[in-house]
Amino acid sequence: MVDIKLLVFDWDGTLMDSEAHIVSCMQFAIASLALEPRSADQVKNIIGLGLHEAVLGLYPEADASLVRTLADRYREHWLAGNQRSQLFPGVEDTLQLLKDEGFRLAVATGKGRCGLDKVLDETGLGGLFDATRCSDETRSKPHPMMLEQIMTELDIAPDQTIMIGDTEYDMAMARNAQAHPVAVSYGVHEWARLAQHAPLTCLDRFTELSDWLAERGQADVPAALTGSD
Repeated sequence: MVDIKLLVFDWDGTLMDSEAHIVSCMQFAIASLALEPRSADQVKNIIGLGLHEAVLGLYPEADASLVRTLADRYREHWLAGNQRSQLFPGVEDTLQLLKDEGFRLAVATGKGRCGLDKVLDETGLGGLFDATRCSDETRSKPHPMMLEQIMTELDIAPDQTIMIGDTEYDMAMARNAQAHPVAVSYGVHEWARLAQHAPLTCLDRFTELSDWLAERGQADVPAALTGSD
């Protein structure tokens, strides 16, 4: 593998522990329209897709009007809610370390632009990212367009790019874009689904990313973050 220059991150389930919030908002939106309920596991399965693709994943028979209505109801509830999800442990410090090491950082998410801007503002992480793409600006995962646009914008080749995510949609998008997939085990998809796309590694904690890069000569990691003496 050549030197890695670009690290692209999924948001929900990779940087932020937002699973419960997303499930709650979608189930509320479904109930408000008196639709047939969907279980938490069914909703978890579509996390990572664009909102319209997610609705179709839950209701394959839905017509265009219902897709728009349910997507809008979910979006309204999510944006209006006071519930705030938390970043996974070590995310902010690790991202700052990687930025200081000279990596370009980006986000490729199934969120819409309003949703991503909201959490970037709430977390204060916006300044760390060189590029971001949302599903309402391009094609939904696992189509490669979102990742390809980021690499083109930053003028970085696929073999110099890693996509880090918690779903098979992230892994498939990376492979479809000829980039390198790296999985995390603490998100919404189990290892068996992630493993189908042969990720380079699977991280049990976000902070392991800096260690893994350092082992490959890609980063210098301070002892405070590695746990070394």
